[in-house]
Amino acid sequence: MNQQKKKNASLQTMLMLCLSATLVLSACSNNGGGSNNPVNGGTNTPPAGTVNNGETNDPEDEELAPEEGAELVVWESKEQLEYMRILAADFEAEYGVPVTIEELAGGEQGGRLATDGPSKLAADVLTMPHDQIGQAVTAGLLLPNDVFEEETRASMVEAAVTASTYDGVLYGYPKSVETYGLFYNQDLMPEAPETWDDVIAFAKDYNNPGQNQYGIMWEFVGYYTYPFIGSFGGYIFGNDNMDPSDIGLNSEGTVEGFTFLQSLREILPMNAGDVTYDVKTQLFQEGKLAMNIDGPWSVAAFKDKVNFGVVPLPSTPNGDPSQSFSGVKSYYVNSYSEYPIAARLFAQFASSKENQLKNFEMTGAIPANIEAGEDPAIQDDPITSGFFQQFTNSTPMPSISQINSVWDPLKAAFISVWDDPNVDVKQMLDQTVTTIKADIDSK
Repeated sequence: MNQQKKKNASLQTMLMLCLSATLVLSACSNNGGGSNNPVNGGTNTPPAGTVNNGETNDPEDEELAPEEGAELVVWESKEQLEYMRILAADFEAEYGVPVTIEELAGGEQGGRLATDGPSKLAADVLTMPHDQIGQAVTAGLLLPNDVFEEETRASMVEAAVTASTYDGVLYGYPKSVETYGLFYNQDLMPEAPETWDDVIAFAKDYNNPGQNQYGIMWEFVGYYTYPFIGSFGGYIFGNDNMDPSDIGLNSEGTVEGFTFLQSLREILPMNAGDVTYDVKTQLFQEGKLAMNIDGPWSVAAFKDKVNFGVVPLPSTPNGDPSQSFSGVKSYYVNSYSEYPIAARLFAQFASSKENQLKNFEMTGAIPANIEAGEDPAIQDDPITSGFFQQFTNSTPMPSISQINSVWDPLKAAFISVWDDPNVDVKQMLDQTVTTIKADIDSK
């Protein structure tokens, strides 16, 4: 980590300027009174790297160092506690900053930050799924990943960086990623399918509905059927899913994707409502379903029951990679932290290649770091490597609140296309967009 610390030294200027500017603006707005800005913990103490007369030390002569007396609190979910305690001990050994780990479920951390952040009862560093950051940013609860931005953008998978960004500003330090891939039964299919043509050819020979025997299944909800949108050039919202005024669900690409979806009814002769998670999980466990589109959360359900592998989703008839929806978990720094430098350093330390590989080894979390994803530990794992490869061709789920107006109409559209072979795809999608716009406008 000494090499890392040397890299940090060259970034001292940026952080000092950011913090110094904050102090100046705060002093002006308070007519010389105490600052209420959360960046420096609501105090008038100058940022690290300054001296009493206001002159800034040359950052090239010193390392980016934690604030004197810094100590951190980090929130972590139960399944990550053992790993995080080891990481915290390593950080303290490296930087001399003690770290207290408090257990809090991942889905609850954003809500707790909103209530406890302003009163300075929240953790300095927390983990959130990317679709929660919009609300946190809007409320002023997160510090941007400014000091380590360049390094983060260079070292992380692009989709992870996009997911950790809001309104053009990078906030997160990517930690782990998840998406779905194609589970396939290696006893039934010695060679993994690469294209939808491969899938169709196999299913036509293998299907036997009378015996509940099918080639492939997936759930008919927006999350799992997004490949029939994004893989064909369609989209949900414009501007990287940040512009709700631009809805692309009736665009030419989406129409093409839905039309292709409609053609697949011949290899999965079931109504959409009958293809549930429980149904396809049981059939895959019993060896009656050859291919199952699912995520890493289902690996445990199959590991001791099926001889399976995981590969990226089949490529489109046009030869393009299939785009899945993905989720990203990142570390974020609480804007009310009294130790914003130490907190930044911890978030960067925790998201390093080495620590992401350690997290994978201990918990199975799939790395967001490019080099970690290329490490033999990942590449030689026949399951994890499939998910990581698919993630590189994924689109992060929209993080803006307007996505909540999309899910139900989109699900209804998928079901309509699937269950009614005579439906006019373009007309149906036009109506879907009209419904979504009306709901967005009503809120």
